[in-house]
Amino acid sequence: MQLSIDHAGPTPPYEQLRSQIAEQARTGDLPAGLKLPTVRALAEQLGLAANTVARAYRELEADGVVETHGRRGTLVAAVGDTAHRLAAAAATEFADRAHRLGLSRDEAQAALSGALDLVYRNG
Repeated sequence: MQLSIDHAGPTPPYEQLRSQIAEQARTGDLPAGLKLPTVRALAEQLGLAANTVARAYRELEADGVVETHGRRGTLVAAVGDTAHRLAAAAATEFADRAHRLGLSRDEAQAALSGALDLVYRNG
């Protein structure tokens, strides 16, 4: 697992860690079922506070990238299926809310497109 943290960069360390692990899981560089280092071990390895690593792991778990199994540790989840399922659920929730707000389909698509442009341009 190749991870690097730019301590002087504008992106918070937990987000750098989260995005690198997520990308490596997505590409298969971190295969499903791989056990990740403990929070303390990874924090020590990267020169981070344990809370920083714990936050990255929590966000990865919320995104379905990793699964935490108590004493068995934190394992890389089967990302493809989980990521697509979570994205579909979020899209459905957005569509339902836009409809309840009275937006037309075109207005909802414009709002979604604008949000995606912001995230993917700045992410």
